[in-house]
Amino acid sequence: MANDKAEREEKKGLSAKKESSFSEWYTQVIERTDFVDYTSVSGCIAFRPNAYFAWEQVQKATDSLFGQAGIQNVYFPMLIPEHLLDKEKEHVKGFSPEVAWVTHTGNSKLEERLAIRPTSETVMYERYAKWIRSWRDLPMRYNQWNSVLRWEFKHPTPLLRSREFLWNEGHTVFATRDEEEAERDLVLGIYSRVLEDVLALPGVVGKKTDSEKFAGAEASYSIEHLMPDGWAIQGPDFHVDGQRFAKAFDITFINKEGKKEYAYQNTFAISTRELGAMLAVHGDDKGLVLPPALARVQAVIVPIYNDGNKELVIRHAKELEARVAKTARVYLDGRETYSPGWKFNEWEMNGTPVRIEIGERDIKEGKAVLARRDTGAKESVELSKAEKRIGELLEGIQKALYAKAKKQLDDNTHRVDSYDEAKRLIKGKGGFVQAGWCGSEECESKVKEETGAKITNMPFDAQHAVKGKRCIACGSAAKYIANFARSY
Repeated sequence: MANDKAEREEKKGLSAKKESSFSEWYTQVIERTDFVDYTSVSGCIAFRPNAYFAWEQVQKATDSLFGQAGIQNVYFPMLIPEHLLDKEKEHVKGFSPEVAWVTHTGNSKLEERLAIRPTSETVMYERYAKWIRSWRDLPMRYNQWNSVLRWEFKHPTPLLRSREFLWNEGHTVFATRDEEEAERDLVLGIYSRVLEDVLALPGVVGKKTDSEKFAGAEASYSIEHLMPDGWAIQGPDFHVDGQRFAKAFDITFINKEGKKEYAYQNTFAISTRELGAMLAVHGDDKGLVLPPALARVQAVIVPIYNDGNKELVIRHAKELEARVAKTARVYLDGRETYSPGWKFNEWEMNGTPVRIEIGERDIKEGKAVLARRDTGAKESVELSKAEKRIGELLEGIQKALYAKAKKQLDDNTHRVDSYDEAKRLIKGKGGFVQAGWCGSEECESKVKEETGAKITNMPFDAQHAVKGKRCIACGSAAKYIANFARSY
C-alpha cells in the first residue's frame, strides 16, 4: 500500500477543472502529459512521440488527399533575403512585426539580412517566375511541409500560439481566375475531411472579412473552431491571391494566343495548431482524450498479476497483444516497477483510447476487460472476440468524439438579431454569435471595440438566411451573416 501511495504521488493528476478554469487546465495538461514540452526558447516547443505521431497522421492524411488532387510536394529554404521579402509591400507589412532576422555568421556581419521563414511566398515565387514560361507549364500546384517562425506576440501558448510551428504551405498557380477559384472548395473540402476523420474536430467554413484576410491576398477563407472557454480559434485557411504576387514577382506566361499574361495564384495551410484545438476540445479533467486515428497507442494491455501467477498472465497478455495487433496499434505494458493502478492513471492521462485489463480471473473465464477513455465505460469481452471488438470500439470512439464536439459547437452557436443580445452573449458565455452585418469596416470595428469580439468569418452555410436581416451594429440591411466571437 505504501508503494502504491508513493507511485500515485509521483504521477499527479490534474487539479484544475476544464469547465471552470480552462486556461489553468490547459497548462496542466501540457505540463503533466507526455504530449509536448516547453523548451528554453519561449514559444518554441518540443513534440514528444505521441504529439509528433499525431501530427504525422494529420500530415499523411492531408498529403494523400493532396496527391490525389494532383498537388505535388517540394521544399524551399528557410532563409529569405530581405530584398525578396520586400517585393510585395502589403504582404511584408503584414508580417514585418513577426520576422526574426539572421544578421551574422560567426563574427561576420552579412551584407544582406536573411529572414527566418514566416511564410514562403517570396522565396518560392522568385523561382516560379523563372520556371513558368507558357500556358503549358500551368497549372503549377506545389506544396511544402515545413516549420515557420513568427515572433510578434508576447504570451505564446503551446500549440495554440507557438512562435515556431509545423504546417503545410500550398502555393498553386493557374492560367485563369476560374481555375484559381475552383480550387478553393477542393482544398477546404480536404481540410474538412481531415478534421473530421483524423482529429474528430468540427469547424465553421466561411469567408474572412477584408480586415481579417491574409496579408497580400484578395480574399481569405477559413475553418474556425470553438474552444471550451467560448473563444474561437482559426484552423486551416485558404487564400485567393489573384494576380497580386504574380505582378510583384513577374510570374507571367505566354497564353495559347501568344500573348503575355500574369498568372493567378492560391495559398493554403493546416498547422500543428490543430493538435492544440484537438487537445482542448476533447480533453477532460483526467487529461488527454485522443481520437483513435491520432493515437500512437490505440489500445494498451495492462496485465494484473502477483508473484504466483505472473508467468501465466504475461503469457496470455502476449497472446492477446498479437491478436489485437491485427486491427489496432497495441502496446503491452509489462513494466514491473509500477502497479496496475499507476499504469491505469498514466495511460488515462495520456489519452489512450482503449485500456485492456487481464488477470488470472479473466483468463479462467476466457475474457478480458475493456475500458473506453472517452466515456469510462467498461465491458468484458471473450478473448477470442477481443480483436474484432476493439476495432469496433475504436471506430465508435472516433465517431462519438466528433459527434460530441459537433453538438458543443452547435449548442454554442447563437443566432441573434439584437445588438444588446449579442453583447450579452459575447461578454457572458461566449461562443459564436451569428448575426447580420452590413459589410462595413466601421460596424465591424465598432463591435470589436465595444465587445472584444471580431468577425471570425462569414459561414457559407448561413448566407441563405441573410434576406430580411439587419446589421446588428447600425441597423441597415445586412449583406452577410457573420460569426462574431472573441478569438485567440
